[in-house]
Amino acid sequence: MPVLFLGHGSPMNAIENNPYRQSWQNLGAQFGVKWPKPQLILCISAHWLTQGWWLTAMAQPKTIHDFGGFPQALFEQQYPAPGYPAAARELAVWLRQPHSQQPVQLDTDQWGFDHGSWAVLKPMFPAADIPLIQLSMDYQQPPGSHFAMGQQLKTLRDHGVLIVASGNIVHNLRALQMGPLAEQGYDWAREFDSTVATYLQQGDVLSLQNFQQLGSIAQQSHPSFEHFLPLLYAAGAVDADERPEFFNTGFQAASISMRSAVWGV
Repeated sequence: MPVLFLGHGSPMNAIENNPYRQSWQNLGAQFGVKWPKPQLILCISAHWLTQGWWLTAMAQPKTIHDFGGFPQALFEQQYPAPGYPAAARELAVWLRQPHSQQPVQLDTDQWGFDHGSWAVLKPMFPAADIPLIQLSMDYQQPPGSHFAMGQQLKTLRDHGVLIVASGNIVHNLRALQMGPLAEQGYDWAREFDSTVATYLQQGDVLSLQNFQQLGSIAQQSHPSFEHFLPLLYAAGAVDADERPEFFNTGFQAASISMRSAVWGV
């Protein structure tokens, strides 16, 4: 199976007929044609931060509308994909938390599918007939631990599991700006986005994990870095000689990079 990193941007991308949503629809249409239809989707979203790592393990996870100030039509969206408790239990035994080597924990009633997952997966797989499990991120752990967790996921690709990491390479909600700059991006945003793209093209996973060493452009691109971390899971889940194909390489509101990548083309 391929590995996807999707820049999800504004939740409105889930319902607006814009190029981002269209690209997700087109990508989803390639499964069953270019690639097999997934047996399971494992999604790592920027919006589920926990102590330790957790997996959703309920049969019918709820759709979470974890945002505010948007039209009612967005709050009415549902993504009724089934969970897969048996697979979650198996994964929880197999996956190890990098910092402690303890098994990953199971969430049977708290979380569900947040907009980092359903907002991109609903356009891709509108039938909602593929089981979906979310993997949380332990925000207290360093970037290297997130990459290490991604490395553990690599084997799943050979078993019909589609790994989808959902975040943004640049994500600064404090600097949002509309107008002519919106799609172009700030200079610092473009520089950080371009630098990270180069790391990915070169397979330079060490520099990718050390993104904070880029200094001010990293700080401006990520006042908090939860939207960058999913990229490390995707990068960890691919082979050393795999290189990404980029799409959606523009910006939203000047400070959100929509750059997305697919490995295993």
